[in-house]
Amino acid sequence: MKDIGQRHTVVGLREALPYVRLFKGRTFVVKVGGSLIADPIAAREVLEQIDALMHLGIRVVLVHGGGAQASALSRALGSEPRFVAGRRVTDATALQAAVLTLNGEANTALLGVCRALGVSAVGLSGVDSALVRARRRPPVVVEGQSVDYGNVGDVARVVPGVLDALLANGTLPIVSPIAADDDGNLLNCNADGVAAAIAVAMGALKLVLLTDVPGLLERPEDPRSLVSYVDLGGLARMRERGVLGGGMLPKVAAIETALAGGVPRAHLVSWRAPDGLLAELFTNEGSGTLVVPELGTLTPAEQAAEAPVG
Repeated sequence: MKDIGQRHTVVGLREALPYVRLFKGRTFVVKVGGSLIADPIAAREVLEQIDALMHLGIRVVLVHGGGAQASALSRALGSEPRFVAGRRVTDATALQAAVLTLNGEANTALLGVCRALGVSAVGLSGVDSALVRARRRPPVVVEGQSVDYGNVGDVARVVPGVLDALLANGTLPIVSPIAADDDGNLLNCNADGVAAAIAVAMGALKLVLLTDVPGLLERPEDPRSLVSYVDLGGLARMRERGVLGGGMLPKVAAIETALAGGVPRAHLVSWRAPDGLLAELFTNEGSGTLVVPELGTLTPAEQAAEAPVG
């Protein structure tokens, strides 16, 4: 049994080595949500994997949300959270809750785990050093009705100098999606969108969105219907079939933004899967969903899992 385990380890190392060579010195942007942060054990396991990436010479920027925490505080402040097409409507109370939880509770919780692991990390928001410059979202039409999202920002520009400085020093930046407009008005930006914009601005090799589900599902009610890889055309067809909905829509929009902006690869991975992040990045089979601009850009190794969704 020991020999079998050793052989598996050696095979795994051999399979991972080409990826290690390819990824060294490159930038990955990883986004996590509030449900992960609320689970201390899961947060530690994910940050252990990020620590491993850093030790392999990969520059990692961690962007986080905190929707569950912000919703809980909004309710405590007497305001029931409201969502339209998977996006939060942010009135004055909701903005207050978002700032307190994203820049405070959620960001600090991740920093605490990093401290325990010995990972050098700095917490910041999109407001710091004008990292994320945003515009208040104008009213938009959703399903035939005009919706004013309130104090919600759309990313206008990312100025990544502060991130480059931290990465050059071997430090993990942990970024909250609270941003501001040119007049200093605070805006609540979607964390998936912020992660995508940062990935584009930094010329990242990968955008990785860690989720509660295994990845993109051909049948949302069936976790076994995982789509191993898909391109932008396949995403569009899944949207047309109504397969994508709710909180998955902002994630898909972020992926589309990243790929259109020149990021070669995007991944949707479950944080619940043991070592799911490392398995997705360093094995041919992966563990979640890989999204590419066109299927023709897939390498033979990337196609080793299953047939794509058409």
